[in-house]
Amino acid sequence: MTAALELCIFTEPQQGASYDDQLAQAQATERLGFDGWFRSDHFLAMGDTDPLPGPTDAWTTLAGLARETRGIRLGTLVSSATFRHPSLLAIQVAQVDAMSGGRVELGLGTGWFAEEHEAYGVPFPAKRFDLFEEQLEVITGLWSTPVGEGFDFHGRHYALDRAPGLPKPVQQQVPIIVGGAGPRRTPELAARFATEFNLGFRSEDTIAAVFDGVERACEDAGRDPATLRRSVALPTVVATDDAEYLRRLAAIGADPDTFAEVNIAGTPEVAVEKVLRLRELGADRVYLQLVDLRDLDHLELIAAEVVPHLR
Repeated sequence: MTAALELCIFTEPQQGASYDDQLAQAQATERLGFDGWFRSDHFLAMGDTDPLPGPTDAWTTLAGLARETRGIRLGTLVSSATFRHPSLLAIQVAQVDAMSGGRVELGLGTGWFAEEHEAYGVPFPAKRFDLFEEQLEVITGLWSTPVGEGFDFHGRHYALDRAPGLPKPVQQQVPIIVGGAGPRRTPELAARFATEFNLGFRSEDTIAAVFDGVERACEDAGRDPATLRRSVALPTVVATDDAEYLRRLAAIGADPDTFAEVNIAGTPEVAVEKVLRLRELGADRVYLQLVDLRDLDHLELIAAEVVPHLR
């Protein structure tokens, strides 16, 4: 595990955000000294929310932000294996990595939101782990194929014949984020392919148990567990008084009676204590999920009153 705790901003633009909204938040994230800006990869709003102006494509957005930021890490948390052919995704990510000067990270998962697949006519197989595993094999295989050679792959879901494996990413190894609470296959795939294991939206007891399982999976695979970064993503609402706190909860449709049970919630002091506990559980990176992208004052408050106590 790394010595320093990384703090990244994570958001959900499908809930109703334009590219300009995302740009403003990403640039503020960079200006305020956070380590990275990550977004979900969804095409349908969730819950009772105003979806306007409509969805934005994650990798198109990240390509734009790659040219309009200079230092922060950029990535998805996470792209769905059902959305893109892995050969094309490998090209997209490599190109955005070049556009960013080597700052991209690929979060990839099985996908879970059946309704958005139905809405847009995207196939959503009942069993997706084999598909996900083949995507990881194809993407990493293409990136690692020496220049001038071809990559062959013949699986149940994908077949490649002498694919040139170009373009190459700028980074020697694009960080790959794999996550979830599955007890067996997810940790196994993380141990084989990932640079980071992520767990979101879970209690501290669950985080501890899942992290233990990931460590065992690394040992079983013959990998030093210290080489796999562990991260946690949690919805975050911080405020200095009750009125501001309730207003921020209302803006994202959160229940004030239950929101603080698992999430990073309350005063800056309470938020600091929560993040420090996550670090004690083994988190090397924490993603602060800020769903209301337009509330840049929220970002400013966290940067001023929370971050200095975590560095």
